[in-house]
Amino acid sequence: MNPDDIRTRIRAALPDAQVDVVDTTGTGDHFDATIVSAAFAGKLPVERHQLVYAALGDVIRGPAAPIHALALTTRTPDE
Repeated sequence: MNPDDIRTRIRAALPDAQVDVVDTTGTGDHFDATIVSAAFAGKLPVERHQLVYAALGDVIRGPAAPIHALALTTRTPDE
């Protein structure tokens, strides 16, 4: 998994999103992502994260998932 793969998956689910992803360890399994999307308006942080997790699907879920850790910063364009 690489930052471009993650960025592509998130943008597919949130087409208006500005997405910045960094591989924090260089091992392809720990990432930091900042996502700005109007889809987050009126949502609690946990709901925003759920949208991102849903976009990533199987690469974030389960013990064999290629993403071990993902730190998220989620904002609306007005924030």
